[in-house]
Amino acid sequence: MTGQDFGAAVRRLREAADPVAAGVPLGLGGRRVRGLRREELGELAGMSADYVRRLEQGRSHPSAAVVDALARALGASRADYERLCVLAGYAAADGRVPSELGPGATRLLERFSDTPMFVADAAMNLLAVTSPFLALEHWQPTGDRWEWNIAWRQFCSPFATFRQTAADATDHEAILAATLKAAALRYPTDTGLAALVDDIRSRSTMFDGLWRDPRPVTAYESSATFVRSDGEPVTLLGNLLAIPGDDLSALMLTAARGSADEARLAEVVGAASRPAVMQLSRPSAG
Repeated sequence: MTGQDFGAAVRRLREAADPVAAGVPLGLGGRRVRGLRREELGELAGMSADYVRRLEQGRSHPSAAVVDALARALGASRADYERLCVLAGYAAADGRVPSELGPGATRLLERFSDTPMFVADAAMNLLAVTSPFLALEHWQPTGDRWEWNIAWRQFCSPFATFRQTAADATDHEAILAATLKAAALRYPTDTGLAALVDDIRSRSTMFDGLWRDPRPVTAYESSATFVRSDGEPVTLLGNLLAIPGDDLSALMLTAARGSADEARLAEVVGAASRPAVMQLSRPSAG
């Protein structure tokens, strides 16, 4: 199989896609082409129209993450998703969401043990954290089934001392919804993941809307302000990093260099307890 085969399959799915179901408005003048335009598919999948064109022409080879993003944006069926994976040379994900920390993720946390950081599985369950992350004091256990799930906490049980601007909150919500959507596509038989998604959709109209009509994700980062018990705020930038081999992700929180937040973060890190890296109990979903 060649890149042209993959490109032709993407083009057929794009031309057959329902723009309304994908969340693309028809506009006053109606549409002049079938399905989705390359520009529209690119925006939904978080890539440029030129890259979509090169994929369709067989001039670029997609990563597994790109295949997932295209399938999600196209609303591909499981069969179509599996065919795209085969044409791109990847195995379609299935079964249960992996929740083993793995040596690579462990080394990453140990290397940055002086940085607020966590590792999560594809269902957004926290698997391990550094002590500086807990020292931010915003993540208080609730006793709920999903208390260590990032998306559930954001949409169903927000943190009282975690604050974001409207723009950053919009980006953060879009990232979480897109991540869970991608996980549901890769792991359609995981009953824990399905239960998690159903619970969030039933509790949060915002998440339900994002699930039905996803926002495009342009950058996997957002800022937030954490207010500790001493009342002093610290504003940090969160960058989401992929750990592809284990289908995990890591979030690293940093402060602007030379800022008051950097000095404040140093105080938080200095007050952090040991051990430097803590594994959490196996989550309920995934």
